[in-house]
Amino acid sequence: MNRRLVALANAHGVSTWYEDWRHRRVEVAPETVVGVLGLLGVDATSPAAIADALATARAVDRTALPETVVLTHGATRVLPGPGVVTLEDGGRRAVDGELPADLPLGWHRLACADREATLVVVPRRLPVPPRTWGWMLQLYALTSERSWGMGDLGDLAEFTGWAGDSGAGLVLLNPLHAVGPAHPVAASPYSPASRRFVNPLYLRVSDTAAYQAADPATRAVVDALRPDRGDLIDYDEVWTAKRHALELLHPYARPLDLDADPALTTFATWCALAERHGNDWRAWPEELHHPDGPAVAEQRRQLADRVAFHAWLQHLCDEQLDAVTAAARAAGMPVGVVHDLAVGIDPGGADGWQLADVLAQGVRVGAPPDDFNQLGQDWGLAAWRPDRLAATGYAAYRDMLRRTLRHAGGLRVDHVAGLWRLWWVPPGAGAAEGTYVRYNADAMLGILALEAQRAGAVVVGEDLGTVQPAVTRGLRGRNMLGSTVLWFARDGDGDFVPPSRWPRNALATISTHDLPTAPGFLTGEHVRVRDELKLLSTDVAVERARAVDERERLLAMLRAEGLLPDEGVPDDNAVVVAMHAALAGSPTRLLGVSLYDVLGEVRQPNMPGTVDEYPNWRLPLPTTVAEIRSDPRVARIVDLLTAARPRPARPRETGAAED
Repeated sequence: MNRRLVALANAHGVSTWYEDWRHRRVEVAPETVVGVLGLLGVDATSPAAIADALATARAVDRTALPETVVLTHGATRVLPGPGVVTLEDGGRRAVDGELPADLPLGWHRLACADREATLVVVPRRLPVPPRTWGWMLQLYALTSERSWGMGDLGDLAEFTGWAGDSGAGLVLLNPLHAVGPAHPVAASPYSPASRRFVNPLYLRVSDTAAYQAADPATRAVVDALRPDRGDLIDYDEVWTAKRHALELLHPYARPLDLDADPALTTFATWCALAERHGNDWRAWPEELHHPDGPAVAEQRRQLADRVAFHAWLQHLCDEQLDAVTAAARAAGMPVGVVHDLAVGIDPGGADGWQLADVLAQGVRVGAPPDDFNQLGQDWGLAAWRPDRLAATGYAAYRDMLRRTLRHAGGLRVDHVAGLWRLWWVPPGAGAAEGTYVRYNADAMLGILALEAQRAGAVVVGEDLGTVQPAVTRGLRGRNMLGSTVLWFARDGDGDFVPPSRWPRNALATISTHDLPTAPGFLTGEHVRVRDELKLLSTDVAVERARAVDERERLLAMLRAEGLLPDEGVPDDNAVVVAMHAALAGSPTRLLGVSLYDVLGEVRQPNMPGTVDEYPNWRLPLPTTVAEIRSDPRVARIVDLLTAARPRPARPRETGAAED
């Protein structure tokens, strides 16, 4: 690669090579680098353009005040000259050439050397998380006699109360982010229209005040709309029924002040427009492409009833999430409900429309090839532009975190390495033909710490796969937890590492939503399905032999830990219990248990690399909430983990960092 192109890429945080999952150096194609630079607004399409762009990059004054200054509480920072800090509460502090160590946490403004900047003072570290265990849920899969074809927030409140009373300290959810209101309804919780708002598909209609206020005849019509539970979740059927029911109930609701929350009003406007023009704003009439344009204002006036309806749905989501939080607190959960933050958004969705100025237009976020996804991954998601985030004081990132944390005792950050770097796939390229783009990790992680501390939330980073050591160090340094998964906990020879040797600063689980369930792994279902879907890059016989070998290595580890008898062939149910016993013996602070594993489900919730070829995100649990509560398999795991992690004597610690 041309050395000038390499220098230009480095100046803008674009990688020209990376280390793969086998720790081998992989060179990035020059055309990929040129394409990604273009997404950052840098022309590198000719030698002359590269020379001009490199000269511009080198001319930047590195001593000048940056557009956003992130300062760790207790630290100082030298400034280009004297300045004034306007504090978040309106107070003012004069500073003489250095930011002092005693500035309060929060979002401030700094004026210095004829420039102004956002100043964010962030905590050095979060309080130490408790030692506890809990359930990992795909909420759509958790059904009951009262839910409408999929799990809802009423089911979650009931389950959370039972889980807490049974000794669990947390419930970890799939993302509840909003999707588009037009059909077809998106199934993936990791491809949301917005990460700032909630998917109204999860509403329980009968728990709304409007349902209680409606006359008996209206309630009867609403009740008759309830769809039955099917073998697979039909999101379109559920949304059709719930939307109709909620439309019937909307006249019984109290009116909302739409001026009180402009971001909500803009989101509700997008929803109203999406109902008319489709869920991808990029296919709308040109005059509707800008939220602040006059045509959008006119449409908002014409569609006032629909805007009010969608704003009301979000109000209902807030109310029902408050009820879930109350159930967790009443049950004495030391953590409570842990929400999941997806790594990105659908570029055609609400956030892509409203936040277009801080997003890289045309990029698709994904991951390079690895052991489980041998062709790479293209998630089709939009990505923040790191330069635009800094220029706007990280306001969009902050606001997203605040809305997500409003109802959270914890936050799981999917693909947390994305706070350091993200795999960008330029237009026209395949999933393996991307490269990494760097972010300001001190800013991204520090702001996350600030907003989590203000919300009183634990942070868990999903740091699996090809992750740089800086990610693990960064999480540990701020008392954020990493992730440890049994399938990935191997030594250099491929043998399973005993959980007693797992890191303490983590959420430990057997599997994830993207990996085989415990029963699926033991039966080789993951090989059979990937072969059927043509997702294997090696011969199926090789993969089957490998699966048999991995099962034997797992059994060897469990026997060595005294969790299985030394002789005989154990049945799969005994192995699943032994796996959870191994989990319970780990020193990790948090333990997460999947109902798919405990209830014997061989199918994994999501198969990376597929869309419609596999029933991703549409698999209900084999039993209802009531049946789960009385299932002897569940009771055995509850007893095992509650004995290993008894409820702490007091709420979550708020003291100094762990040594």
